[in-house]
Amino acid sequence: MNNTKSFPIFTKTNLMLDFLNFDFLDILDIVLVATLLYYVYKLLKGSVAINIFIGIGLVVIIWKITQALQMEMLSGLLGTLISLGAIAILIVFQPEVRKFLLMLGSTNFTNRRNFLKQISFLKSEIYITMDVETIVKACETMSASKTGALLVLERTHNLDFVKYTGDKMNAEVNQPILESIFYKNSPLHDGAVIIKDNFIIATRIVLPLSAKNLPARFGLRHRAAVGITEKTDALCLIVSEETGKISYIKDGEFVLYNNTQELIEQIRYDLN
Repeated sequence: MNNTKSFPIFTKTNLMLDFLNFDFLDILDIVLVATLLYYVYKLLKGSVAINIFIGIGLVVIIWKITQALQMEMLSGLLGTLISLGAIAILIVFQPEVRKFLLMLGSTNFTNRRNFLKQISFLKSEIYITMDVETIVKACETMSASKTGALLVLERTHNLDFVKYTGDKMNAEVNQPILESIFYKNSPLHDGAVIIKDNFIIATRIVLPLSAKNLPARFGLRHRAAVGITEKTDALCLIVSEETGKISYIKDGEFVLYNNTQELIEQIRYDLN
């Protein structure tokens, strides 16, 4: 009589692989998380915060791996760090969280076409049509004559909350129109213009001013450009009326460039 007891083989391995048994809800969960991470990446792309986001993502992945491998001490330590770091993450990403909430709050959900366009994965295909070279050349011409100008390039965040402060327009971007708008005797030269999909959609826009402490050489145009790019993902070009210098602002910061071609390429890159 064989009294040898049989024991289950690879019990721990089988337990480790239990998470591989997918059902429909698991697949849906993965798709939704992937979609959320994609939009967070797009929101942070080009900013310093993207490096922090990637680092946090790696920590979470390691944490999940240690949980699957039942490394209780390490997974417990990482879980504690992640839970305690939630408040710190909110503080670090405060500008990005504000932009995201502002985007949701300013989205017109009743206009299905605009909403789908705003969240479209094909965003780069939409904005690649903007004639950046013509816009920059117009700024160069205004720079030579020291004509003050403020141009806002709308990206994914809806700017309806500031459009109502000015006059609506629906004119395709071209150099003579831009120059005529900001001509000192033009009734439209005060305020900013908003450009979207290669169309000038609004003029005489009043933008929110930044509370940031800027050097005295920067006037209201620069403060307004910093303000709108702090609150949204819009890009701004400013021509100084005093010096004629062209400034480029993104995420509330001045972006340096060496020449006009480099500026054009940088704007094209940021629009995508």
